Parts: sequence; C-alpha cells; structure tokens
Amino acid sequence: MKTIESVTGIRSALEETAGPAGRRTLVPTMGALHRGHMELIKRARQHAGPGGTVIVSIFVNPIQFDHKSDLDQYPRPVEADLEKCMAAGVDVVFMPRADEIYHPDRSVTVSETSLSRSLCGATRPGHFDGVCTVVLKLFLLTGCHAAVFGEKDYQQLAIIRRMVRDLDVPVEILACPTVRESDGLAMSSRNVRLHARQRADAPRIHRALCEAAKLARVPEILAAARAGIEGSDMARIDYLSLVDAETLQPAESLVHPAILATAVFYGEVRLIDHVRLG
Repeated sequence: MKTIESVTGIRSALEETAGPAGRRTLVPTMGALHRGHMELIKRARQHAGPGGTVIVSIFVNPIQFDHKSDLDQYPRPVEADLEKCMAAGVDVVFMPRADEIYHPDRSVTVSETSLSRSLCGATRPGHFDGVCTVVLKLFLLTGCHAAVFGEKDYQQLAIIRRMVRDLDVPVEILACPTVRESDGLAMSSRNVRLHARQRADAPRIHRALCEAAKLARVPEILAAARAGIEGSDMARIDYLSLVDAETLQPAESLVHPAILATAVFYGEVRLIDHVRLG
C-alpha cells in the first residue's frame, strides 16, 4: 500500500500502480474509519477487480465545515486509519494537506442549486459547495473510473450524482447501504464524540424514524417522528423533513418514494439519519 500526501505524488503513484485492467475506484473519506467505511472499501475492491486499483482519500475538508469548532474537533486517528486500509487491501491512500488541495487565492467552487436547498443544505449554507468542490477535485486528481459513497449521507449522494450528470463527469457513482450498530445507530465518525449517556440515547433517532414511517399521512409521520426524538431532553432537532426521494423537495403525499430525514444535535455533536418510505 502506498501513502501519498502530495498532488504530484498521487499522479505518479497511480501511473505506477495501474494494473492491466486499469480500473480505478475511489473511496473519498474524512478519516476516522469505521465498519461503514470498510463496507465502502469492500465494494470498491469488488468493483475494481483484482487488476484494478482501490484508492482511499483521507482529507478533512475545511471548506465544508460551517463551524470552526466542528472542524477542529473532527477525529483524526491517522495511524489507525492506515492500519485499517492496509488490512482491507487498499492500494493507495491519498492524505493531502489543505494547502495541497486549495490555493491560497482560490476563486472557483462548484455549486449545486436545487437538491442542496433542503435538509442539511438549509441549515448549513455553503456546506455542499465545499463537498462538490472537493469531490470533483478528487475525481480529477485520481482519474478514477468509479467512486463509492454511503447512503447514510443521502443528500450528499444525490447531489454528487447530480453533479456528475450535469457536468458530464466520466465517473460511475456506486452506493452502499447505511451500516448500523447493533442498536440501530447509524455508524458515523462523530459517534466517538458522544458521552456515555448520549450514546445510549442516540439510537432513539432511528427508532423514531422507523415507527413514524409506518404511518400513512405526512403530518402524522412528521409529528410521530418529532415526538419520538424529542422524548429525550438530550436530543435537539436541527431539521426533520419528509422529502421526495429524487428531487429532495418537501413531500405532500406518499404517491412517490420519499425520504424521512433528520439531523439531531447531542450537545455539539450533530447526527444524521433517514429512512425510505414507499
């Protein structure tokens, strides 16, 4: 496994590691790898095949954070991440510094103006501009043919698919289902920041969404989900929305597939989750 920290280095390394099939599959991450990430890497290896190259990027992207404290506190267990990548059979790990990715006078960003208006985009202005910009840069730097993303960040996945479609980016987007702990909590690098009581309470998010999804009418679904989450004095809802699964616009009925999605704060730790309806 090669570990690369520079833009020039990643290009040279990929030229050297290209197998006969030449297929490159990228798993973009911000590190603090857990079992959910391992599923993404497993999917990448399956897609790349024995002759292809699996690339994992580890980069805590500063321009997608709306609070500096969240950026500063984001976990960075570099050695543990590298050990997990090695054990998973990753070929190349790309770990650039911020000044390798962004010029000090940068003036170009990638913006999505429809799917990013709701859910996380409504409460985190500029977040998805940062996501789109770094993902496109990683696509270009690695020359990947495919990239793997988790469905836990459903809005992010939808936006990246839209970016690839609208900009004719020749990268296939592969999705992996949300990986959960045994108690239902969606795996996230942020979970380690929960203290014991918060961690014990947080599975209520998924339980509330699942129970609400059994109902038939939109107002009842939203009310039940809110009641289930707010049954804890530790949980504070950032948003709770029922949206069309394709457009991410508010759903007024369940005629089409929909997503019941939420972001919930436990202290300063923000957790997201969703369930599909219909």
